[in-house]
Amino acid sequence: MTRVAETDLAEAERSIQKKDPHRTQGKSMNAASKVSAGDKSGPMKIVCLVGSPHGRRGNTARLLDEVLRGAASRGAVAETVFLRGAEVRPCRGCDRCHIEGRCPQRDDFAAIRERIMAADGLIMASPNYINQVSAQLKAFIDRCCGVIHCLGFEGRYGAAVVTSGGGPEKMIADYLNQFHIMTGIHPVGAVHATMAEMPDGEFTEAVRRRAFHLGRRLVGAWKTGARYPWVERRMAAFHARMAALIAYRRQQWPFEYDWWQKHRGL
Repeated sequence: MTRVAETDLAEAERSIQKKDPHRTQGKSMNAASKVSAGDKSGPMKIVCLVGSPHGRRGNTARLLDEVLRGAASRGAVAETVFLRGAEVRPCRGCDRCHIEGRCPQRDDFAAIRERIMAADGLIMASPNYINQVSAQLKAFIDRCCGVIHCLGFEGRYGAAVVTSGGGPEKMIADYLNQFHIMTGIHPVGAVHATMAEMPDGEFTEAVRRRAFHLGRRLVGAWKTGARYPWVERRMAAFHARMAALIAYRRQQWPFEYDWWQKHRGL
């Protein structure tokens, strides 16, 4: 996201809060509740993004499969998108998403985004490559700048899956779940494993059990509309920051400013 002076941004945020002290926290939470309270007579639909160059054969996809087994046990259906590099190109930083609401690059990003918009949940899966997600998944994350500014995936539920050689893996899972929050998705947790937890090339029973229950928890949260207080607090704070940022950059980012006025009463 474009950086602005902290003092100017803080001043813009105070101005918004002064006009309506409940606006920046109430709008996002109410909208999410409305989406999560929709028709749930059918199965939960989950989109999975795997950012491993090994694709379906890799350890990351194999751990994801255990999560999906748990989700399927509660009736969910899922589709998996494997990002190997050519599907989503890196962000060019052109600001078209903020100005016009679209990305000029011709690749699969828009189609993947629409799949997520049509789903009820998103699982992000990546190996740990030098203390970060893979370049393939990072390209998708960076292209979501416009989604982040509008919390465009609001109302959905998410989870993170991470594998690594010798760690650390939790920090990567936390990063992915923070991305969920920044896009409006309510994360329910994560599962991660190192090579040490794969004796003879198979995940231990403990790892498989954690993954299975994560899948069940994801579907259960969607079915009940569960809201975790720590997620609500982070989401409310991020919503307030985005409201201030969009108001401050209203002349430079006309599409997003108009969107916030129409959909969030900025």
